Amino acid sequence: IFWLPVGASIFASNIGSGHFIGLAGAGATGGIAIGSFEWIAPYNILMLGWMFLPIYLACGVFTMPEYLHRRFGGIRLRLTLSVISLALYVLTKIAVDLYAGALFIQQAFNINLYLAIGFIEVGGYENLKTLYMQAIPQTTLDILASGNTTSCGIPREDAFHLFRDPINSDLPWPGMIFGIYFLGSWYWCTDQVIVQRAIAAKSLNHAKAGCLMAAVLKILPMYMIVMTGMISRVLFPNEVACAEPSECLRVCGNEQGCSNIAYPKLVLEILPSGLRGIMIAAMLSALMSSLTSIFNSTSTVFTIDVWKRIRKAATEKEMLIILKIIYVKFKATTPPKVYISFTNASVAQLPHYKQVGLSAGMWLTVCVLVVVSILWIPVLLSSAGGQLYIYLQSIQSALGPPIFVLYLFGIAWPRVNEQGAFWGLISGFTVGVIRLVLDFTFGVPGCNQDETRPWIVSRVNYLHVSPIVFLISSVVTLVVSYCTKPLSRDQLKGTTWFTL
Repeated sequence: IFWLPVGASIFASNIGSGHFIGLAGAGATGGIAIGSFEWIAPYNILMLGWMFLPIYLACGVFTMPEYLHRRFGGIRLRLTLSVISLALYVLTKIAVDLYAGALFIQQAFNINLYLAIGFIEVGGYENLKTLYMQAIPQTTLDILASGNTTSCGIPREDAFHLFRDPINSDLPWPGMIFGIYFLGSWYWCTDQVIVQRAIAAKSLNHAKAGCLMAAVLKILPMYMIVMTGMISRVLFPNEVACAEPSECLRVCGNEQGCSNIAYPKLVLEILPSGLRGIMIAAMLSALMSSLTSIFNSTSTVFTIDVWKRIRKAATEKEMLIILKIIYVKFKATTPPKVYISFTNASVAQLPHYKQVGLSAGMWLTVCVLVVVSILWIPVLLSSAGGQLYIYLQSIQSALGPPIFVLYLFGIAWPRVNEQGAFWGLISGFTVGVIRLVLDFTFGVPGCNQDETRPWIVSRVNYLHVSPIVFLISSVVTLVVSYCTKPLSRDQLKGTTWFTL
């Protein structure tokens, strides 16, 4: 593929409906600092193009677990990572996109058609700073007017600071630098959904050019999404910044808060009818594009890394058929329909019972992913204070770094072997899961509620979890590798920077 569609595909695969809902909501709640996720991403994307892609392309792999098999040998590491990847698709991709799309549609159907609609100019960045700090919901103003004190619903004093207090802030600056870097490196350099777009390039130079294009485009979401969410808070403080649980429940159906409605609220109530329709179409297109990318990548992982383990005698033709069968397409009809198509004529050569069995198996895989994702949405709503983007990043901070360790040491440290890589992954993943269980168990206390969580949850920010898990996984990987037999030079050929 030419470099231009490669870059556009990488960027589009990242910017889904979850971005519009979650990132804008985080901007409405906490200010511009959340945009640091977008501004650090270009460094990760360039690292993909110049550090990781040369190895992936030299190996001729199609999936990320397949590279691990080529690099380390054995099947337990490949299968373990395949299962973890499918679980992460449910927790951080499918559930998030389904919820974000559903929220946008819900807001669209609840719109007041007789609302006076028009453009309201905020007045530039300086006026945005002034108006944002004054965007306080009426319930909070009533409490303050009665002589009582409260911080609920009041914008953060550091809302326009990128670097915040390293201990007590919501986004401490050490975590912003190191934590985002490690979780971003996992996402951009090792995630199947992203890497699959890059390895489809016609050459390494086109892949690098596509990565460079995507890196430049990642500068835009700060202005297009984060500040849009902040503007929405200025215009609709009583809804977007609601602080009372009963009021939030009335506004958006979530007692934790309504910051997630910032973007759809602005689009549906401010834009004129024509532009509103275009934005709704764009949001639904982003939802379908994102889910299609996810299921396409899922099909690749399932076919190459799981199906070959289930059916070891599978031919290349059968593998291609499986890959085509599981590919899910979304058809824009009313109501929307989901269908699976046999896009390869060779499937007709199989006996009918095999066609039915393969189709049923692939349908079951996709349906399980979707159903589990839907069942997970209530947990998503009650996590991270109701902020979708914070929920997403907290999971990735806990579970992403151990995977990044595998690939980083895999391409850069020939002495690391399969035993070290496997136990490094398991140790880091275990620590990350323990942290997530604590997060989901204790939750985030509401405004004016006492802090009762253990210190490891309340005092260790989720961005600090990322480098901690990375360090633990790295130490275990290196210690076990140096205590066990190294791989031979022939086994390492073409899989590391030093054996190309």
